[in-house]
Amino acid sequence: MNGLYLVTPDWDDTGKLLATTEAALRGGAALLQYRHKTASDALRHEQAQALLALCRRFQRPLIINDFVELCVALDADGVHVGGTDATVAQVRAALGTDKIVGASCYGSLQLAHDAHRAGASYVAFGGFYPSRVKKYPVTTPFDIVSQAKAQIPLPNVVIGGMTQENAAPLVAYGADMVAAISSVYLADDPEAAARGFAELFR
Repeated sequence: MNGLYLVTPDWDDTGKLLATTEAALRGGAALLQYRHKTASDALRHEQAQALLALCRRFQRPLIINDFVELCVALDADGVHVGGTDATVAQVRAALGTDKIVGASCYGSLQLAHDAHRAGASYVAFGGFYPSRVKKYPVTTPFDIVSQAKAQIPLPNVVIGGMTQENAAPLVAYGADMVAAISSVYLADDPEAAARGFAELFR
């Protein structure tokens, strides 16, 4: 796991979501997380199914945020869980050994150790910067990335207000992936924005 970890915005317009995501995948997004907290069950299923077909075309993994049953129903590539969702152990038990399970660890190295022991595939840290999308305390220290790199044998993702410019120091600290929503989906040229993130890892 390496590169741009693309996360979808809460867009109900499926056509716009697919077109922008396709542009970002062309630009080099390495992985897609489908996250839409306010969608109806029907819309969430429709969008996830369409995004999975798109990801299959580009040979990129699709991770579902939180909804384990949806991942199982569609045979998507995995699930990402936060602190208030199902536990990593529960999700791993539901999905088996072949799927990706990611865990939000915020600014806690202990949560990352716990996630590793419970069977996580990767750990995510943040927020590092203020986000246009999510509200959270911006208190995560940069050196948590290098500490995790030294202590936990899992890829790590950095989250929160990421731009190409402010992600660069975190990549230097050892971040394996940079998660972005607005910096790609709200960009004038999403393909170029995705390419810019991908180039941080070259």
